[in-house]
Amino acid sequence: MTKKKQEKKSQDKKQVVEKPKKKQETVAKKAETKKISDSKENKNTKKSLKKSKQLKKFYDPYKTIIYPVSTEKSIRLMESENKLIFRVSLKAKKSEIKQALEDLFKVKIISVKTLITQKGHKRAYVKFSDETPAIDIATQLGMM
Repeated sequence: MTKKKQEKKSQDKKQVVEKPKKKQETVAKKAETKKISDSKENKNTKKSLKKSKQLKKFYDPYKTIIYPVSTEKSIRLMESENKLIFRVSLKAKKSEIKQALEDLFKVKIISVKTLITQKGHKRAYVKFSDETPAIDIATQLGMM
């Protein structure tokens, strides 16, 4: 019996000695995986930057602005506040809308306000400068 107890104690000591080695190995492995994941993240961000630059090269104002809205409210805003209402893409930002309208109609824009309707459409309320009346742009579009 004493021999068996001694064998068990020696085995327990071996296991105790081996455990810290495993912990050190796991810590080292975790550090390596962090380095690998960091390098992958850097590559992914570089790829996304390249894609965004490519997308900006193929900018199309006709995809941003879908059509002008011609309702009683839009005509009233056109006459009183020098504004026009356009239906725009859901992904379009205010700056993109402004740039697209300036490119298409060669006009100066003071402000752009956006609204997402209950139907899920995005509208842009565009205020033009006093130099370019909204009624002139509406006649170009065939609204008047």
